Amino acid sequence: MSTAFDVWAPKANNMRLLANGFEQQMVRGEQGWWHAPEPVPGEAEYGYLIDDAAHAVPDPRSRRQPAGVHGLSRTFNPDAFSWTDQDWASPGLTGGAIYELHIGTFTPEGTLDAAAQRLDYLAELGVQYVELMPVNAFNGHHNWGYDGVLWYAVQETYGGPEAYQRFVDQAHAHGLGVIQDVVYNHLGPSGNYLNLFGPYLNEAAATGWGDAVNLDGPQSDHVRQYILDNLEMWFRDYHVDGLRLDAVHALRDERALHILEEMAALTDDLSAELGGSLFLIAESDINNPRVITPRSLNGYGLAAQWSDDFHHAAHTNLTGETDGYYADFDSLAALAKVLQHGFFHDGSYSSFRGRSHGRPLDKSVHNARQLVVATQNHDQIGNRAAGDRLRAGLGYEQLALAAVLNLASSCTPMIFMGEEFGASTPWQFFTSHPEEDLGKATAEGRMLEFARMGWDPALVPDPQDPQTFENSKLDWSEIAVGRHPFLLQLYRQLLHLRRTMPELSEPDFRKIEVDFDEVSRWLSIRRGKVLVALNFADSPRELPLPLEGPVTVVLETAPSLTADGAIELPGYGAAIVSGV
Repeated sequence: MSTAFDVWAPKANNMRLLANGFEQQMVRGEQGWWHAPEPVPGEAEYGYLIDDAAHAVPDPRSRRQPAGVHGLSRTFNPDAFSWTDQDWASPGLTGGAIYELHIGTFTPEGTLDAAAQRLDYLAELGVQYVELMPVNAFNGHHNWGYDGVLWYAVQETYGGPEAYQRFVDQAHAHGLGVIQDVVYNHLGPSGNYLNLFGPYLNEAAATGWGDAVNLDGPQSDHVRQYILDNLEMWFRDYHVDGLRLDAVHALRDERALHILEEMAALTDDLSAELGGSLFLIAESDINNPRVITPRSLNGYGLAAQWSDDFHHAAHTNLTGETDGYYADFDSLAALAKVLQHGFFHDGSYSSFRGRSHGRPLDKSVHNARQLVVATQNHDQIGNRAAGDRLRAGLGYEQLALAAVLNLASSCTPMIFMGEEFGASTPWQFFTSHPEEDLGKATAEGRMLEFARMGWDPALVPDPQDPQTFENSKLDWSEIAVGRHPFLLQLYRQLLHLRRTMPELSEPDFRKIEVDFDEVSRWLSIRRGKVLVALNFADSPRELPLPLEGPVTVVLETAPSLTADGAIELPGYGAAIVSGV
């Protein structure tokens, strides 16, 4: 193996390559690209000396950072891995469930290889995809992953790039697809040397996490290609099935051809070349249908997007919390609207934003599977003051109710790791910034964020305290004790029904009927001959049962009673009923 070490650095007046301890003067080529006259044979540790710098900085396209994001890069040959997934083809988003996990806290070891040892468990659970939170290189030992600065490198503490290839290969062998969470809208605060090379960032356009990426300014063609090449890397070199794009609303792009449309077109091209149905999922809170509208209809053409509206409506009705952005969702009517129409804010007034927000989905164009929904995810747990899960405030019956609401929805449901057995461990915001000032600023910033939600700052754990990270690791021994096994079995049953009962994942919004009683606190969802009955009250409720012929209770979270066209559910009870 040899490497050319070409690098785009239009800001540099002089560039030297440091590889395996030897310096080599680089030659400036066209459009700011620099080239090394002599390729370096074999594996190399290398970096770039820009102008008169005494210390080399990593390659913007580095594949490995064994000494951390401030150290030298190391070459990696992705073609050396012996894949065994030749018979695997990505199924696309067909209604199956997604399981979101964080490599560092999913297992005690916190590595990709350790996570791979749990693939049997995930396959038996019945999910279709495993979604990994960001794994690209960040500064420190542990982090959520959204402070990454080298998008092409897999974090070494997780096992590095070859461990990632092993994980995906084994996941496919278990019949599980892999979705990778990627961050293209900003870079972390430590180890970001990109602007020494070229205008990667737009310093005049800031996001909530720092300078925006330069997508439409001078020399932005190369920055966009940097992103597109990274997207291709995940599909081609790591065989992932889909990418979850973090906070696409922070991608500031005024070009006629939006970067999201370019990404979707490239993904479709790679699907045709590599096989399977490769896809992109956006995290977007702007409720803009264009994100998931086909390119043929002047949309961006992404396969799906996260739905915050579903989470907020579910959370408010399950917990009674109405502070901050939950205020508008304090009704079963809000939940019913989300279930039938996808977006709650579809041009309606958002009290949290102080303005109208969103626009309606077109039911003849968009379907429910294009919305990824959850009652818990990394954001909605970790961005709470104490990082507390629903388990901290709800009993078993309410957790079971939440499970049925999520997994029996027509949307694409997602589970956050440990949710399926009612994990009691919190999932808190944690960092390990080596820089003391940065760690302090991060902690203080968290306090300010929570003020608007009305949460007590005294509850906020120190992100820099190593115990905050340790507290967030799953306790797998819980699976066998108390009510945990019963909840886990319920999740397995629901996921099995989702695979075998097509009505539960009916994607056409026009075929979804929702009925509810705001005063009595019950709601039902009908699709064809199947009814999902949900009781959000703490005492028994009787619901209409508008199904033909004799009915069968397919699943119940607690004993229910059917008679004379009605079903009686206990407090916080839920049932799935089938007619003929």
